Amino acid sequence: MKFGRIPGMAVVDIATYDPKWEISGEALVADLHGALTPYALRVEHIGGTSIPGMDAKPIFDLQVSVADLDAAEQALYGVLAELGFEPTTYFNDHVPAGCDDDPESWRKFLWFRRISGQPYVNLHIRQAGSAGERFALLFRDWFRAHPAAVPAYMRFKRALAELVRDQAEYTEMKNPVVDLVVAMADDWAARHGWAANRPAEIRLSP
Repeated sequence: MKFGRIPGMAVVDIATYDPKWEISGEALVADLHGALTPYALRVEHIGGTSIPGMDAKPIFDLQVSVADLDAAEQALYGVLAELGFEPTTYFNDHVPAGCDDDPESWRKFLWFRRISGQPYVNLHIRQAGSAGERFALLFRDWFRAHPAAVPAYMRFKRALAELVRDQAEYTEMKNPVVDLVVAMADDWAARHGWAANRPAEIRLSP
């Protein structure tokens, strides 16, 4: 799958972890949940900026879980535009190697917000219970539960960013390592009873 450039990010920019990312992410989640109710079943901070200690691109990834993907996209189009978001042509998530899920379970809608003076946001709208929704939450929660793994993954991202100065190629080359992480995370999830549909505050409980 080929990806286009992310607006405002001509090259890969890995920023040093900022503890304020957690506070900013929580504020963005609260604002969007209020604006997108009742279609947003939940909104969560995902991606690199949601993982304590993780250097990451200074862009907040947020996931909106909805009951019906197409109905929600149609209903929320005007609201998101008013909030400064722009739709993209990213309609499918990366499917992990060896996965034989129905491709429909990896569909999503992706919106970008790039406003000067405000946090940059990637807004992923995914159907509740889909493989893509689970993938995003599991990736985040596994790293939160395994902080010792953060430095190695962080070093890999920085090394890759030095070698590849294009966002699309960076994402393509990172995907196999992400697949390895999720393979380990799947085993951890099975052993510890992790489930994407549990409340976030108890999801990591054994």
